[in-house]
Amino acid sequence: MAAHWLTPDERRAWLALYALTSLLPSTLDAHLFREARITLFDYHVLAMLSESEGTSLPMSDLAARSTASLSRLSHVVKKLEARGWVARVPSSSDGRVTTASLTPDGLRMLEDLAVSHVAQVRTTVFDALDAEDVADLERVGRKILRRLDGTHWILAEIGPGAEDVASDAPAVEVQHHHAVPDAAAAASLHQQVHSSGH
Repeated sequence: MAAHWLTPDERRAWLALYALTSLLPSTLDAHLFREARITLFDYHVLAMLSESEGTSLPMSDLAARSTASLSRLSHVVKKLEARGWVARVPSSSDGRVTTASLTPDGLRMLEDLAVSHVAQVRTTVFDALDAEDVADLERVGRKILRRLDGTHWILAEIGPGAEDVASDAPAVEVQHHHAVPDAAAAASLHQQVHSSGH
């Protein structure tokens, strides 16, 4: 197999990405540990529970939303249980399924910590970017994520980014003219499609 070396532009982009993915998690980890003795992964698990209906999720769903194995998640949830922030109980609909739930104490802690954490994220990442940079960051991040995991929940729930809108344009036009029964729905679809990813 012949070597396909990176171009100078690709090498600079790759080194910047490598440095970013090395430094950013450790920076946010250090801040969260100072504030609450938790890691960025711990925080993400709690945040995913807080955003879910009833602040609860089956462990398998929580693992998917945390991009973690069940064994790693179980270890972290056990640690969060010991601090009174999470409880594990059998699912009310299927006793074979274990559900993780955010406790009232966990929710209060997260609400307090979120203010500091978001401020740190803004200082570390977004204060250095303008609106166009943010849109580019989302677009590029989604493109790479799709190559790594095309079924990732972020791609499904946040909706199509700018690159998806462009590639799906013909299908969208068909829906716009034939599948939408009234003008209000058509206007809503038009606004959603043309505002996605911008």
